[in-house]
Amino acid sequence: MKLLVVEDEALLRHHLYTRLGETGHVVQAVGDAEEALYQAGQYHHDLAVIDLGLPGMSGLDLIRQLRSQDKTFPILILTARGNWQDKVEGLAAGADDYVVKPFQFEELEARLNALLRRSSGFTQSTIAAGPLVLDINRKQAVLEEQPLALTAFEYRILEYLMRHHQQVVSKDRLMEQLYPDDDERDPNVIEVLVGRLRRKLEGEDGFKPIDTVRGLGYLFTERCR
Repeated sequence: MKLLVVEDEALLRHHLYTRLGETGHVVQAVGDAEEALYQAGQYHHDLAVIDLGLPGMSGLDLIRQLRSQDKTFPILILTARGNWQDKVEGLAAGADDYVVKPFQFEELEARLNALLRRSSGFTQSTIAAGPLVLDINRKQAVLEEQPLALTAFEYRILEYLMRHHQQVVSKDRLMEQLYPDDDERDPNVIEVLVGRLRRKLEGEDGFKPIDTVRGLGYLFTERCR
């Protein structure tokens, strides 16, 4: 998933960028609200982590602006403030959940995963489609009760397509899930990865869940639950 992290404290911002990247996310990390608004306007994001105590424009005002611009991705707020009024203001501004500093990374990750599941319409940590089961927490796929040997990039593509099942997903959107920088993106790589993924998924029973929609992108045709 592609995450936008907005945190002015450089060390924490770097820590979040590194740890979230290690758990399989593509992360854009910025230090102020103005840059966050620019990134949110230029790129698609699946979730944002926003510190309330930002310099200049506050985190609350940033959230209000994002929601006024019809950005519907989940927002998790970080706050060093312990009183309940700040948490209520953040949720009222349009945030979906909060974590109070200092926090354990495991708690942050669990809350992020829960928000991502709910935003995709899932309540469990697994996504199933026919003989295919995806364990989101473990980043593993099982087909016909046998583990699938997927590369990290293949897994990311599969998870994204299954989260957006029965929707056409463009190559550009998939490239954003793999590469944080524009100059690293190559649509030919997506074609190769999807081709390899198809071969690993297709079963003898005719299970072929990924279609190409010419000129538009790819479609996971099976209903996921």
